Amino acid sequence: MLRSLLARFSIDPYLLLLIGTVILALLLPARGAAQGIAEMAVTLAVGLLFFLYGARLSASAVWAGIAHWRLQSLVLASTFVLFPLLGLAVYFLAGAWVPHDIAIGLLYLCLLPSTVQSSIAFTSIARGNVPAALCSASVSNLLGVVLTPILVAWLLPASGGGFSMGAIEDIALQILLPFLAGQALRRWIGGWILRHRTLTSIADRGSILLVVYAAFSAGVVAGVWSSLSVPDFVIVLLLSTLMLAIVIAITTALSRALGFSTEDEIAIVFCGSKKSMASGIPMATILFAGHAVGLIVLPLMLFHQIQLFVCATLARRYAKRPQA
Repeated sequence: MLRSLLARFSIDPYLLLLIGTVILALLLPARGAAQGIAEMAVTLAVGLLFFLYGARLSASAVWAGIAHWRLQSLVLASTFVLFPLLGLAVYFLAGAWVPHDIAIGLLYLCLLPSTVQSSIAFTSIARGNVPAALCSASVSNLLGVVLTPILVAWLLPASGGGFSMGAIEDIALQILLPFLAGQALRRWIGGWILRHRTLTSIADRGSILLVVYAAFSAGVVAGVWSSLSVPDFVIVLLLSTLMLAIVIAITTALSRALGFSTEDEIAIVFCGSKKSMASGIPMATILFAGHAVGLIVLPLMLFHQIQLFVCATLARRYAKRPQA
């Protein structure tokens, strides 16, 4: 009955789960030891997700994703060219309306690499080109370790520079290692996983819910959500939504104009429109030492939540298309 009611009013049940997760994090955020448990749960969920991807994907599909240079080039151009140009425009536009550190934060989020876990999870939910998305998101994060500090030093020279090699270790331990383990065991468990696609589907959606809960909990515990006045909050929310909408529209239009398949378009849109909070917050503590880091990362935290909700809805719409 509940499923029929939701379908009648075109309400996405997964979107309701996301909203419920946010409310849970606001009312019962993970604090102290519970916060560590939540972070560990996210790490384990991400590791399981990429282990399943590794066991499910053939080596030829992975190499095809790596060799898809047109797709990879478009994603990188969106991440490190289109977004920074938008960020500069927003930085100068918002400078007269919001505190300077928040304006810096709006530009900073545009200089970050793409997310890995959620980009690939949403591509999988939407039935897109998962191998290409995996390669795009991973390469984006590896390049971001170097490119983001360079762009910050170039566009915001007063902020200082530097980066943490921990980002490379996180990618290796949380993503590449489980994926390679899945590839190694694919001969024995790959067929079983392909016959039980529900397992991967639960891992996709469950990991997103864990990321949302952990992110909102961290924001509540740190008090960052109370650092903005209502007008500042509305301005940042509108600008973040506008930037995301522009990038999604441009990447979608370019994908179709350049003749990419729907599966490739999905990977391009999801990998090219996201920004990584997992990489962005640790980098910010080093790149903006001496600044109000809490205010600088606020736009990133807001953008992160917006992109999860928007992309969850978009992924479900893509997934409803007829099977090829």
